[in-house]
Amino acid sequence: MSVLYIAPGTCAQAAHTLVRELELPVAIERVPLRTPDSPIHRVNPLGRVPALQLDDGTLITENSAILPYLADLKPQSGLFAPAGSAERAQIQSWIGYLAFEVHAGCLRPIFRPDRYSADESTHAGIRAQAIEQLHQALAHVDRHLQGRQWLVAERYTIADLYLGMFVGWLPRLGSERFADLQHLARAQQAFQARPATRQALDFEAAR
Repeated sequence: MSVLYIAPGTCAQAAHTLVRELELPVAIERVPLRTPDSPIHRVNPLGRVPALQLDDGTLITENSAILPYLADLKPQSGLFAPAGSAERAQIQSWIGYLAFEVHAGCLRPIFRPDRYSADESTHAGIRAQAIEQLHQALAHVDRHLQGRQWLVAERYTIADLYLGMFVGWLPRLGSERFADLQHLARAQQAFQARPATRQALDFEAAR
């Protein structure tokens, strides 16, 4: 059986949620991070999650690869789109935007300012600037969602699932800072109401 390695509170939640959304026969294994004895180091040399290990030992890492791979296992779900279609490219475009502009560009410096400066006196400034950049990045998404329920083709796709995970982290930063993004909030309510979302969050919250 394939195994998806996750750690609660990380971006592995997206792949975890998709496994449940598609009802795939994939085992979910929780691992600790940033500990030298974590089993994740035997699977992914970078020691990061999500990491999907297939039955034959093949390893796939990064949500930008794992989400399309899993969605392609059940094309009838409509969570992705056929190869060569404009819809598929649009979905991939949003995943790329979220991975680089939102995650790497904003959330990483917010939660890990030490990666950008060893001087702790600079960390508050790094976080503050990154939060402002995050608002700008999500405001672009909010404008796109005006008059739409979902990002692409008026149906729920892996792009919406990926977005929902990140928006779900905003309360950690103070939801009032993003209260003006009403179209994003509406989409988030629909994401949170999906059974697979609740199942993944409940699993990760359990001790």
